[in-house]
Amino acid sequence: METQKSVTTKGGTMRLGTYPCIIKANTLAYKVFGTASIDERHRHRYEFNNAYREQMLAAGFVVSGTSPDGELAEIVEIKDHPYMIGAQFHPELISRPLRPHPMFVGLVKAAMERKG
Repeated sequence: METQKSVTTKGGTMRLGTYPCIIKANTLAYKVFGTASIDERHRHRYEFNNAYREQMLAAGFVVSGTSPDGELAEIVEIKDHPYMIGAQFHPELISRPLRPHPMFVGLVKAAMERKG
């Protein structure tokens, strides 16, 4: 945007574009994607605060997808929840009516199983 061209201090690093994500086996994310590695689109300046990572893990949080170096949480879940999954990336950017993103398909499947 024209008004932002002169902004140099952004308060963080902009992640823009496609980035790799490594998915842990035996997680909801692995079940949803069916693979150990994906590439997803980002557009943000925020990240999960690793200062709270151990505390969150102890409370049942699962970091199921990370950057290749394991430092950035890309996908998170709540252990033993039917479908609490969140992502740093934007699944809506590649989702299409006849080809929905796997996270949306997983949500619908989980809802159908609960209704069962």
